[in-house]
Amino acid sequence: MYATGQHSGHACVEAVNVTVSHDNWATYHVLKSDGGKMVGNDVFADMKRATDAGLNKHRTVVFEEGVDTYFGRQLQKQLDIDYVYANELDIADGAFVSLVGPSGCGKSTLLRMVAGLDEISSGEILVGERVVNSISPKDRDVAMVFQNYALYPHMTVAENMSFSLKLRRAPKSAIEQRVKSAAEILGLHELLTRYPRQLSGGQRQRVAMGRAIVRDPQVFLFDEPLSNLDAKLRVQMRSEIKELHRRLGTTTVYVTHDQIEAMTMSDTIVVMNKGRIEQIGSPLHLYDKPHNLFVAGFIGSPAMNMLKGGIVIDRCPFFVTDDGVRLPIERAPTASDGRQVTLGIRPEHLEISDEGIETTVALVEPTGSSTQITAKLATQEVVGIFRERLQVAPGEMLRMKPSPAHIHLFDRETGKRVDC
Repeated sequence: MYATGQHSGHACVEAVNVTVSHDNWATYHVLKSDGGKMVGNDVFADMKRATDAGLNKHRTVVFEEGVDTYFGRQLQKQLDIDYVYANELDIADGAFVSLVGPSGCGKSTLLRMVAGLDEISSGEILVGERVVNSISPKDRDVAMVFQNYALYPHMTVAENMSFSLKLRRAPKSAIEQRVKSAAEILGLHELLTRYPRQLSGGQRQRVAMGRAIVRDPQVFLFDEPLSNLDAKLRVQMRSEIKELHRRLGTTTVYVTHDQIEAMTMSDTIVVMNKGRIEQIGSPLHLYDKPHNLFVAGFIGSPAMNMLKGGIVIDRCPFFVTDDGVRLPIERAPTASDGRQVTLGIRPEHLEISDEGIETTVALVEPTGSSTQITAKLATQEVVGIFRERLQVAPGEMLRMKPSPAHIHLFDRETGKRVDC
């Protein structure tokens, strides 16, 4: 399937071509410039030739224009996006995929477009083998769990869970069996006669999940379902959702601004920023090999330390900060002497050593299992996490040494990763 078209030039979220399927379909974007001119023709032609030659016969490949959506004036000004960026998003059958990014990045909008709650202005969305652009939300075979639970207050737990099946005029015996089965899975069997006002926040969220489960959809869509819960309950529900996915095996797309949730629950993470996809990969791949400064700073808590400086080759490669502090690095790109870069090092990859660089302690945060220290390296701030219970106080000197094997380099101008 091939689709082309002119880009409107309006502010839009790059929602990517989404293909969620039971046959591991792939969807590819065709890169277009601001004026709508095709600039990805070589990639497009190569993929088309491969398909025509039968090289992709074991996997259906869909070529189509990016999915765009338009926002209200306020969000248009906030995002200020007027192009479609090239990306590939492949959601396999049974996968758990998280969309993460800061508030306003477009992740919930993308989810709502898959659900059919927001209209798209161009492109196609596929669920399984069906193009669902013109299909109403109730007929897309997807089930969505909202942040605010959206339970009917005048209905019992059982009535809330069975409501969608009653609208479909499902047989009474089938409704009772599905509700009973979902209640057993979620531990709600003793609460079926209660009303939402009689439930805790965690119980209400389970009811919302149960309402989705009874529909037996192809895809579960979760829109920040845990953000209204306290910290302890979020951890508990996180485990329950992951276990639920393991038991049911249903394809799941999960939106969250909490990257720890995404890291612990997902097979694949999609990092979004200002309506664009920055990187797609497994949690550990994103953690170990961030493509750019945004992903490096967003994935990981505390965030990766970023030091501005440049590369100096003096028999061995060094990183020299803007303040003149020299840090040894294992290797540097070819012909990179004098190149301006940002050095990234995660807090847990700093170690205390007599051979380290002198820093001044600014803040000490003991957590019991570790000690988090914020310090000044000349004029730049660094955060270190140490497993020891360090007896240091603000104002004292502490020598820290970055692990050379765990240093990341990013181009100062583009923000993109520099591979050595």
